[in-house]
Amino acid sequence: MDELQELGRLIKRAQWQHHRLLDSRLRSAAGITIVQWDALRAIEREPGASARRLAAETFQSEQSFGVMASGMERRGLIVRTRGQGRAHEHRVTDEGRRMLELGSAFATEVLQNSVGRLDARQRSALRELLETVLDDERPD
Repeated sequence: MDELQELGRLIKRAQWQHHRLLDSRLRSAAGITIVQWDALRAIEREPGASARRLAAETFQSEQSFGVMASGMERRGLIVRTRGQGRAHEHRVTDEGRRMLELGSAFATEVLQNSVGRLDARQRSALRELLETVLDDERPD
């Protein structure tokens, strides 16, 4: 495997480890998945956003997001109201905020056990490197 592929694999492995640990904690303590928690974060960041916008923010199809949002609404984590046209607007409920806070505490714990082991200089360098890699404004 060449160097770039190995680096890509290490990045994916770190992400998968975070995802797996956080999902396990959320499922056992809160009864929600990491995907649902991520949706709550997106809705909290953009209250009133459409399913299309939120699906893009959470790396899902619009259909998948809609199915998940229906279940979250039934559980009282979000409310959906009619927006313009056929679009629904989404908002987090008090119970949803409680799940957000719980998930945030778990995420901090998971990340503290990995990237938290880096000193401030190393974390800053890692952030800069990742932002450079993810720079969408860069010409091809």
